[in-house]
Amino acid sequence: MFHDAKAVLGAVEFKGEEDDPAAVVTKALDAFKGEVIGRLDKVEEKAGAADKIALRLDKLEAKLNRPAGTKDDPAEPSEERKAFGTYLRRGRETPEADLKALTVSNDSQGGYLAPAEMSTEFVRDLVEFSPIRSVASVRATGSPSVKYPKRTGITNARWVGETEERSESEPSFGQIEIPVREVATYVDISNQLLADSGGIAEAEVRLALAEDFGQKEGAAFVDGDGVKEPMGLLTDPGVEFTLNGHATNLSADALISLMYALPSAYRNRGSWLLNGTTLATIRKLKDGQNNYLWQPSFQAGQPETILGRPVVEAVDMPDVSSGAFPIMFGDFATGYRIVDRLALSILVNPYSLATTGQTRIHATRRVGAGVVQARALRKLKMVTS
Repeated sequence: MFHDAKAVLGAVEFKGEEDDPAAVVTKALDAFKGEVIGRLDKVEEKAGAADKIALRLDKLEAKLNRPAGTKDDPAEPSEERKAFGTYLRRGRETPEADLKALTVSNDSQGGYLAPAEMSTEFVRDLVEFSPIRSVASVRATGSPSVKYPKRTGITNARWVGETEERSESEPSFGQIEIPVREVATYVDISNQLLADSGGIAEAEVRLALAEDFGQKEGAAFVDGDGVKEPMGLLTDPGVEFTLNGHATNLSADALISLMYALPSAYRNRGSWLLNGTTLATIRKLKDGQNNYLWQPSFQAGQPETILGRPVVEAVDMPDVSSGAFPIMFGDFATGYRIVDRLALSILVNPYSLATTGQTRIHATRRVGAGVVQARALRKLKMVTS
């Protein structure tokens, strides 16, 4: 600091004030004082910036120490989901601001689409009741039907000589159309539950509708007639069958024949589809070397197998009986297509059951399904007695 003072004194211009020592000293002190104040200001400015940095670091450390990690509140529902919860409780009396946050359904009965979080969970729940969704190919569409081009014939190539005329041929094409069908239901919930559930009512509605829709879909995917519901796996006329040879007794040889009747490309990706009763019967079957056809899963998350291929248990598959088709085998992802048109559409009606203290919640989904590659699938038929 002493050397800085001398530098300041040296930089001061006195201009004829040599005869007045007090004026010289005063001017020098004023210059030195200005220099000191300027440096103090810079120190305070740097200290303020350091304080701000320390404060930001403290906040960041506190955020990282939270159990949720770096997000402030990952469990915080979206604005649309909050509005949907209000709509479930209040129906058309929902405040206009909340209704604006909802997505209007283009379903014929009106209502609103469930928010994305709920729709995702809804489809996930369906797998429990409609296991065919877990192995089939599932697509989304905004059209009333989906058409897939299909090659029905190939070109007619043949061996020719060096100067022999070549024959003309053209492949033939057709198309497969999967119409989207509508499945609808409603559920009645007490107003007290909606008011006091603290958000649990939404989950209860989702689970109830998922179970109902899942049961209807699961049955249609197996034996739907294609009139008001999707065309089922067992009812499609293009899917061929292997004969069991007995009306009520399953044959191990018939299962082997069924499996190897498919082309290898489909067989190597194939799965078995059957219900629990039939599976219990197969667990007792053995091959010629006295080995069980059924093998348990020795690894968590892996399915049990029959003849080395995974098993899908579907409650809607028929039991072993005369003339029935209790077992199906094939590459379901290639052979069967499920088309979802809309997310879950909800319409809340708090008026029709108001005298009983309940609210009726209508729900609609539009789903289509059908066989797109019959050669990838095959079923086992019991002999008609």
